[in-house]
Amino acid sequence: MPAARRADRRWRHLVAPLAVACTLSAAAHAEEARSAEVRGAFVERWLDTHLEGIVELYEELHAHPELSLQETRTAARVAKGLEEAGYAVSRGVGGTGVVGVLDNGAGLTLLIRGDMDALPVTEATGLDYASRVQVSLPNGRSSGVMHACGHDIHTANLLASAQLLADARDLWTGTLLVVAQPAEEIGRGASDMLADGLFRRFPRPDTTLALHVESSLPAGSLGAVSGWAMANVDSVDVHFVGRGGHGARPHQAVDPIVTASHFVTALQTLVSRRVDPQQAAVVTVGSFHAGSKRNVIPDEAHLQLTVRSYTDEVRAQLLEGIEQLALDTCQLFRCPVPALIHQKERYTPAVYNDPALTAQALELFREIFGEERVLERPPSMGGEDFGRYARELGVPGLLFRVGAQPEAAWQASQKAGAAPLPSLHSSRFAPDAAPTLATALRAMTRLSLSLLQVQ
Repeated sequence: MPAARRADRRWRHLVAPLAVACTLSAAAHAEEARSAEVRGAFVERWLDTHLEGIVELYEELHAHPELSLQETRTAARVAKGLEEAGYAVSRGVGGTGVVGVLDNGAGLTLLIRGDMDALPVTEATGLDYASRVQVSLPNGRSSGVMHACGHDIHTANLLASAQLLADARDLWTGTLLVVAQPAEEIGRGASDMLADGLFRRFPRPDTTLALHVESSLPAGSLGAVSGWAMANVDSVDVHFVGRGGHGARPHQAVDPIVTASHFVTALQTLVSRRVDPQQAAVVTVGSFHAGSKRNVIPDEAHLQLTVRSYTDEVRAQLLEGIEQLALDTCQLFRCPVPALIHQKERYTPAVYNDPALTAQALELFREIFGEERVLERPPSMGGEDFGRYARELGVPGLLFRVGAQPEAAWQASQKAGAAPLPSLHSSRFAPDAAPTLATALRAMTRLSLSLLQVQ
């Protein structure tokens, strides 16, 4: 028996305390369906019946990961499940994206998104269902492929939530828009689906929801941050052209390495001396390429930057400052041509969690899981393209976090001097599947039922 399934049985007593039969008389059904108690009982009964199958789905997805823009097998699995649940399904939206629509009468239109893609990481978890997929990368190197960011949890939860909500039609009214998104890891999936008419071809949502596993929280816990949750992510390349020469005769050259080094140092003043200290901002030079031999001054130096912010104003301030510093530094060192600055047009916009929606979700989660299991999380400077959906329409959105680490391992990691647990994108990251999936499903479906409740 797979370890995840054994964990399911060990953990089942924690998820079934409210598993009561929904045997309601016809006369009382309409009134009782409105109550949170009945909605909660339905979710618990459904979860108790289906959790083992959800874990099996997760293991299948984990064993067969696919890189961004290549999620054909995963998309086919999601589309099949949505069709079986009664959704109107469209394939190939924005590449490999899948959209399912379930119209259940008048009311709110709710978007629930899950991302499907994996990473070029060779898995080192030792799991029975570990990925053995190998690919050849564009640079010619071979790499393993792994769901090291938990998108297998996200996809399994998306499909399970869609199935549960379809089975619970009597408990809600409105429209569900279920989006299985490709290419989140490269920041393309949401924009590609929007460009392919996501909100022209399908119902326009009034609210958007998504979740993400959290490697710093134990399974069975949840977290969310109100307001800015994830950052704008911009990629900028800066190219300095000098005049090469002999390392022993630097006065006869224009050294692009020295020029670029001064630029790297000057960049630090963008955050420390130009941006309001109350605003978050990060400028990191992640790549610096120049030269090939110790006694040769090269002609060129090439830098790659990642730029992080929350607000549009700070983003513009950073991007304009990078350009100004690059050009001025080049002029200062008498480069023969101005610095070449290339800002990638496609960027990942910040995720903003609507405060009212976040407060509603946290209050509900505390009622379900208890105060000690629901935490207000700090914002992150990481990127997530889920923010595009709410931003496109100007509607409330919420991305909440679901703990994924085994409880015992997490407790041990909290002791002084303990080694940190494997993080997201680590080759050793392995969610505790059953409690993570159960928590994700309960949170997503209970929140969805609360938002779509019968008026």
